[in-house]
Amino acid sequence: MIAMNVNLVQHLLLNIEETVSIVLFGIGFTILLLHRNLIKKIMGMNIMDTATYLFLAAKGYITGRAVPIVVDGIQDVEAYINPVPSGLVLTGIVVSVSTTALMLALTIRLYERYHSLDLDEILILAKEEEQT
Repeated sequence: MIAMNVNLVQHLLLNIEETVSIVLFGIGFTILLLHRNLIKKIMGMNIMDTATYLFLAAKGYITGRAVPIVVDGIQDVEAYINPVPSGLVLTGIVVSVSTTALMLALTIRLYERYHSLDLDEILILAKEEEQT
């Protein structure tokens, strides 16, 4: 039993980037589910995004290989890392920033209208407004 726990800890430490990304994703997901404040929900979503980008970057990196820019005439594929995960991370960051900006803009509009950032309170006020 102790040997299995030691082996598990060694495995987690060898894959520290993946471990951290899973922990970050769990933290973000917990924030997203448990908090009613819209700003905190947006922060939770951003933490989950960051965890995903960290995981993709960790999986795309190969020790001992260089970025895929041909230097000194070396054209062997085995000398370079795969550029696709890096491209996905960059694209995801752009989408994440624009989505965050949109969510914050909508949150500002909701606050101006209902004077609250509490999601449950906004829903109650919206239903009351709809009925009148």
